[in-house]
Amino acid sequence: MFDLETFSPKQIVAELDKYIIGQKKAKKAVAIALRNRVRRQKLDATMREEVAPKNIIMIGPTGVGKTEIARRLSKLCGAPFVKVEATKYTEVGYVGRDVESMVRDLMNVAINMVKAELREQVIREAETRTEEAILDILLPVVKSKPQQPHPDQMNQEAIPLIEVVDERTISTREKFRDMLRKGMLEDKEIDVSVSKKMMPSFEIFSGTNFEEMDLNLGGMAGIFGNNKKKKRKMTVRNARDVILNEEIDKLIDTDKAADIARERVQEMGIIFIDEIDKVAGKKSTSGVDVSREGVQRDILPIVEGSKVNTKYGMIDTAHILFIAAGAFHMSKPSDLIPELQGRFPIRVELEALSAEDFERILTQPENALIKQYKELLKTEEVILDFTDDAVKRLSYLAQEVNSKTENIGARRLHTVMEYLLEDVSFEANELAGQTIKITPAYIDEKLGNIIEDQDLSRYIL
Repeated sequence: MFDLETFSPKQIVAELDKYIIGQKKAKKAVAIALRNRVRRQKLDATMREEVAPKNIIMIGPTGVGKTEIARRLSKLCGAPFVKVEATKYTEVGYVGRDVESMVRDLMNVAINMVKAELREQVIREAETRTEEAILDILLPVVKSKPQQPHPDQMNQEAIPLIEVVDERTISTREKFRDMLRKGMLEDKEIDVSVSKKMMPSFEIFSGTNFEEMDLNLGGMAGIFGNNKKKKRKMTVRNARDVILNEEIDKLIDTDKAADIARERVQEMGIIFIDEIDKVAGKKSTSGVDVSREGVQRDILPIVEGSKVNTKYGMIDTAHILFIAAGAFHMSKPSDLIPELQGRFPIRVELEALSAEDFERILTQPENALIKQYKELLKTEEVILDFTDDAVKRLSYLAQEVNSKTENIGARRLHTVMEYLLEDVSFEANELAGQTIKITPAYIDEKLGNIIEDQDLSRYIL
């Protein structure tokens, strides 16, 4: 995760280039949109409210990098980010999720991010408290009985409870502390009181959305005894994590975390809506298509800017950045309702991948497929050696299959590589210590017949 405050659009593109080949236009559009989020924060309050995010729609066939750009973007930016599928939303009355749940999902991501940051601030104190709690279990402090007041002192202030802690007890506790820090007590079993999560029983009334019910469960939980403790026997090693998490929860101000997360979502939040083309199309009155336009109309107010109720408070979506993507094989962006089209002013078309692109995908990115297979088989002491000609041959074959069957872009490389190395992967434990040289001849031997047989390649590749 990088600080967008210091990251220029060129640096954002450079980071994306490490994992995604080509698609310069899409990377550039995304980088500018991300940087504009930071620029907007530096404006005065009046102007800041007027600057609306320039939402992006990415158009291109499957397997060219749309989803990968979104995935890498989520790791790259320090802003709350969530990726959703448009196909899981349907209009009211049909099976599916309420479109507002995408905002709730984004808020949950932001809460987890903020809590992770606050955790770093309180971890030291939580660890100290955890150590003391474990020592209290291992060596309970002996307390004296309260002294009974004299009859003449009945109206005076009661004498407080006095802890009996002598030098011998302190010495023993310090010895236990030393043993605990050296890991000598890790396997010792102790009784730990842990919070017993109890959900209240309630009736679900007709027409009640579970997302709406979830908003108030947090408040109801305390009434119905959510904080009950339960004794569990576990090792010191496991108890440490349980107690540490409970101590961190006590130290983190939940209201403060919610306030910070809510501001980040409203000012810097990003929602990536994939498969947007699946809810586009000409109006139909029957079958599954009946809810398509309804989904678009439900998404519209969220993209335009509306208030969404979450269990952490109201979220204003007016300044959340929306990035949509779709292949648009059976439809086109103009099939979306005009109001929704207008809310995605920036359109970027991603290019289909060529054999040269496949060759670069196999070798250049930090997560290149060939690197992955080499590392996987190295764990079995099998060395894979790909010649340059072999990489070119693999790229050409993947392009050939894509052109003759369905074009699934870079995903075809996964299929080809898996089938090519099927036997090596299966017999890896018997090939330990050997080097397997992958040459064009080896590739043709394994894949030649399948590539030539059109019917067979449709099923296997």
